[in-house]
Amino acid sequence: METVSQQQDAQQPSTTGKTPMFQRLTTYIVIFAVAASFAGGMYAEKARGARDGNTQSITVNKEEGGTLTNTDRPLPKYLTKDVDFMMFWDVWNRAKKDYIKKDTPDTKLFYGALAGIVSSLHDPYSVFLDPDTAKEFNDDLSGEFEGIGAEIGFKSGQLVVIAPLPGTPAEKAGLRAGDKILAIDKKNTSTFSLEYAVSLIRGKKGTDVVLKIFRDGEKEARDLTITRNTIAVDSVKWEMKKDDVAYIKITSFAKDTEGKFGQAVRELLPKNPKGLIIDLRNNPGGFLDTAVQVSGYWVDGKTVVIEEYGDGKRDPYSGTSKPILKDMKTIILVDGGSASASEILSGALQDYGKATLVGKKTFGKGSVQDLQQLKDGSAIKLTIAHWLTPLGRSINEEGIKPDVEVGITPDDIEKKKDPQLDKAMSLVTGEEKKVESTTGTKK
Repeated sequence: METVSQQQDAQQPSTTGKTPMFQRLTTYIVIFAVAASFAGGMYAEKARGARDGNTQSITVNKEEGGTLTNTDRPLPKYLTKDVDFMMFWDVWNRAKKDYIKKDTPDTKLFYGALAGIVSSLHDPYSVFLDPDTAKEFNDDLSGEFEGIGAEIGFKSGQLVVIAPLPGTPAEKAGLRAGDKILAIDKKNTSTFSLEYAVSLIRGKKGTDVVLKIFRDGEKEARDLTITRNTIAVDSVKWEMKKDDVAYIKITSFAKDTEGKFGQAVRELLPKNPKGLIIDLRNNPGGFLDTAVQVSGYWVDGKTVVIEEYGDGKRDPYSGTSKPILKDMKTIILVDGGSASASEILSGALQDYGKATLVGKKTFGKGSVQDLQQLKDGSAIKLTIAHWLTPLGRSINEEGIKPDVEVGITPDDIEKKKDPQLDKAMSLVTGEEKKVESTTGTKK
């Protein structure tokens, strides 16, 4: 996906009590180019003994696992069939000897093999990043990057737009949450991995990318030309609306989001608002810790979200923020572009009756990615768990249903109307009328 919401200082200890480098990512960034994966691959370092002539075969009971040959490493107990690591070196040597481009660097083969291991998991959110790509990934997390400013992902096997970021080339070109991406620069996406789609969409400022999209409700696909630009992301904006209604827009759950959210609350509360609107529309997510701590402003130390692992183990996370909004009338705006961390906040406040959700059903991106830095500067990001709301509701593929469903039509967009915000305002004020923003200064 393309977003800037996976931001957290790797040196900062996790506020949820996890190990400092154990970063929980709730979305996937498209703004960087992920190295192309080979179709398969083995971990080359484990075969070093074979290359040096130091080979051996280890055989175990077939009920416990298979036979691992041509390596001096111990046999993993989970190995379920015979694996001959000499095949890895056979393929390596054939590629080096017979491939037409003799100057192909060994590092490309090596990192391609590692990428192949991860790609064989067939999970669009798990990826291996070579050192250059990992550095680019971390640089992008600074909050400024060159790209189109939209998050993409897979839904029901189709490459789709999760959310265009506000004020970006993607939004200005008319890209919308839910748009299906059929082609990128005339290349059919039906067999693309997420990382390959990422690499095609990302590019230098001033260059164009053409996306062929299909939008529900339309009869034909269309080409959309988007000019890439430098994207500066401000994760939190706030203002006072008319009728004493406080409004906070969170565009992503980044490393600076909790601090900015706290600043917004401190500025707005002295104005004695009748209620608070939190706008999470087209917010693709971000870091777990950030979502948990923002949720803590309402839930008073209770469980915010539960991680459920493949073995059935469940790990709850609780917010430690001072619950200064626990008695504040709160409306949360959501739509199909609200994903992952946005769904964590929305689901928690809905479960505890702390907020009324208005808009459309959320995206349903409820998987947990763990980003781990490797010793040579490369990194691996793996899906390790799924999210559950405090009451045990699954987020992944399910999404969060709003309490009050309100849509926005193409005509609304054309006329710059916002019936979802209007409904939220009326729920705070008790008046069914259109409410426009005051001319306040946005932060």
